[in-house]
Amino acid sequence: MSFIIIPILVAGIFFFIVGVVGLLRLPDVYSRMHATTKCDTLGAGLILFALVLYSGFSNASVKLMFMILFIWLTNPTSAHVIARAAYRNKIKVCEGSYELDKTEGVQCRD
Repeated sequence: MSFIIIPILVAGIFFFIVGVVGLLRLPDVYSRMHATTKCDTLGAGLILFALVLYSGFSNASVKLMFMILFIWLTNPTSAHVIARAAYRNKIKVCEGSYELDKTEGVQCRD
């Protein structure tokens, strides 16, 4: 059984590491938020799923599945709220990025 659990656990850790690298390397709040929320959702889901497989069918595994569901629902929602707050507060994007303007479509910010 560990030949299934270990690769899933390693994949979850890999996605967490990629999210941290994205947080440290990406230039603005929008790209950082995108990198961290996507990687954290997948990383936490995989790690918790590995724990479900390790514990077998029990009360703990049911609780872990509820935790996965909760993370899958709340993490994208919180990312949307952060991005919307940044947009409403006119947080600038990095140089060379595209910004969506409601009146003129997609423009390159100079």
